[in-house]
Amino acid sequence: MSSKQDLDLEISRVLKAPRDLVWKAWTDPSHLKEWWCPKPWTTAVLAFDLAPGGAFHTLLRGPGGETSDNPGVFLDVVPRSRIVWTTALVAQWRPADNPWLPMTAYITMDDEGDGTRYVATVLHKDKASRDQHEEMGFFEGWGTCVTQLEAYAQSLK
Repeated sequence: MSSKQDLDLEISRVLKAPRDLVWKAWTDPSHLKEWWCPKPWTTAVLAFDLAPGGAFHTLLRGPGGETSDNPGVFLDVVPRSRIVWTTALVAQWRPADNPWLPMTAYITMDDEGDGTRYVATVLHKDKASRDQHEEMGFFEGWGTCVTQLEAYAQSLK
């Protein structure tokens, strides 16, 4: 059996924005699309039912016409604290059709000083999937998105 370190990727940062604004930026689709993927890529939010079993579907578009279709489902939502979603399932717990990289993401938010401790932990089914995700630029890509989230949440003041 593999350990957490073998299967998970994690980013933890203190954002210079209050938790209420970070939560608002994450949970309102009109805000989510502004920071969800590294610019100059753009995000279309195709489904966003923020409840366990609710659809979470984004379509990312690159500057050269590339697309990345990302259907999934919310597994757990604790207001102002935690969002868990996966690409292994879609709405109403239906198995996803061959997700390109099945994963589950835990997003937690806690007050820390004047800001928010934001932790994104991404679980993978095996070490090969984890390594593939890391090689694809997980830390750079997700890190850029967290930086964009921080800036966008600050703009909501």
